[in-house]
Amino acid sequence: MAERVVGLFGPTASGKSDVAAAVRELMPAEVVSADAMQVYAGLPILTNRSPHPERLVGIFPLSHVASVGEYAPLAHASIDEILAAGKTPLVVGGTGLYFRAALAELGLPPAPASGERERWERLYDKDGAAAAHARLAKLDPDAAARIHANDRRRVVRALELAEAGHSLAPRRESLFGGAWRHPTLVVGLDVPKPELERRIAERTQRMFDAGVEEEVRGALIAEPSVTATKVIGLHEVATLPREEAMEALATRTRRYAAYQRKWMRRLEGLVMVAADRPPEETAAEIVALARTREHLPRP
Repeated sequence: MAERVVGLFGPTASGKSDVAAAVRELMPAEVVSADAMQVYAGLPILTNRSPHPERLVGIFPLSHVASVGEYAPLAHASIDEILAAGKTPLVVGGTGLYFRAALAELGLPPAPASGERERWERLYDKDGAAAAHARLAKLDPDAAARIHANDRRRVVRALELAEAGHSLAPRRESLFGGAWRHPTLVVGLDVPKPELERRIAERTQRMFDAGVEEEVRGALIAEPSVTATKVIGLHEVATLPREEAMEALATRTRRYAAYQRKWMRRLEGLVMVAADRPPEETAAEIVALARTREHLPRP
């Protein structure tokens, strides 16, 4: 086990954190979080931060513009440190790109220079979507062919990359290809849709009972960055009456979970494990797979 990595992916509310904690009870392992929103400090309730120890959680202030390009080397360093200590890195994620970036070499382009993203956003808003997309088509035709003009976030990212001599197109194509950095067992948590939706509803209620509204008010005072404001539910909790905010948050979470389920099944070498049972039972099956599987994907 000392030379293997276990990747644990599942939709939100599938029980990843509890399963990961149960796995740690059965073998020497450390958890590396692969969640784009849990990298932020200041929103532990809204981002459903695990009560169990995990690396790369709460490492940035809300004002920081986080990126997968910044996250990937941190994840690689954490995984390599855990392996060097003779333990099993357990990469646990719900953000597909972060999960993939932690386990593989994606050849990610660099993060934008300070102020560059804001400059392109102003250009997009001033000149309009069509003009910004036309400019992208001149700088990077391949990227432009893959991105709709109305997709502001990706058009802006593609423009800043093109000016720096990179392209968004290769990154998008490599998302599901390429080999893992280490021999890796990739496990997907399988929870039937009705059960997942029940868990989402219960979790949403717990968030409000735990004081998520006060947490969000405090977070907004900190002036969160453009990436931090993408935390699911931040806008809804901040602007809507409680009952409406709860329903809106649950609805967005269900949609995100459906997207995660589709993304998960595209991962190469994925082994699905039932997670509609006590986490200890799911963990026992994962550990048995990790100990007995003979042929793991290798670098």
